Amino acid sequence: MERVVDRRVWISMSVWDLIELYRDIHGFMAGHLYRGYELLVEMISRSDLRFLSFTGNLVSTGLRGVLAQLVDEGFFDVVVTTCGTIDHDIARSLGGGYYKGFFESDDEDLYRRGFHRLGNIYIELKDYGPAVERFTHKLVDELVSLKREWPVYEILWRAGEKLSGDPNSILGAAFKKKIPIIVPGIVDGAFGTALYTRSRISGIRIDLFADMDLLAEKIFRSKVSGALIIGGRISKHHTIWWNQFKEGLDYVLYITTAVEWDGSLSGAHPREAISWGKVKPEAKRAVIYGDATIILPILAAGLIETLRKK
Repeated sequence: MERVVDRRVWISMSVWDLIELYRDIHGFMAGHLYRGYELLVEMISRSDLRFLSFTGNLVSTGLRGVLAQLVDEGFFDVVVTTCGTIDHDIARSLGGGYYKGFFESDDEDLYRRGFHRLGNIYIELKDYGPAVERFTHKLVDELVSLKREWPVYEILWRAGEKLSGDPNSILGAAFKKKIPIIVPGIVDGAFGTALYTRSRISGIRIDLFADMDLLAEKIFRSKVSGALIIGGRISKHHTIWWNQFKEGLDYVLYITTAVEWDGSLSGAHPREAISWGKVKPEAKRAVIYGDATIILPILAAGLIETLRKK
């Protein structure tokens, strides 16, 4: 067994030095963070198909820029997420008001003043639903002038083209890198609802199966696949679900705050996915419990520093 090493911090530490410090601290999640960092470096270097999966709530925070940077760096080949990601990315790229707030807020007062609350983030009502709807309706009208039927990932590239002037836009980064964003629950949000309402006027049709065709092609052609999965819900399940068709992921890192004892998918460990064939028994896997807004910037900075050196 390796001994636990006592460590002190110093002012001139690089991010890589900080990650090494977590290795030596080890207990309790520090060692998991270091293991996750090692896993991601190897996954990005050795796999030919890499998934980035996350939930839309994170995009309401300043973590949006980090997620866009991970896409822009070319570390991942596919993004799987929820419709909330699309909503927040559009709203914020259009200059929507997102403000620092408090969990303990008076929500009735916020509602009267025209704000939504997402955790400790305040969002101006007028800059969210109505703004996303206007953007989407205009986009749909442009799309139908070209063709009637569209895969969701192509619609999102077209949206990303319009937002590509914002360096923190996830859609913009995906458009520039031509990385598909897969949103299996596309109608579960403002963007998807606006697609639906405008379809009644414009006649646009969504070919969701074309997104599945794209995933199938990538999965069946890949030899080694890996995934960074942040949070749970449909984006997590869709990522591991498709990988069962190549006998499971070879690398997987979960960042989560969910627990496994309630049987939820969000809290399920990679070892449970082995029983479903979604993760290989010999796969390199790790779980980091904690807030992604704290964990991901450390991992991202370490990855960028290490992989640029390589």
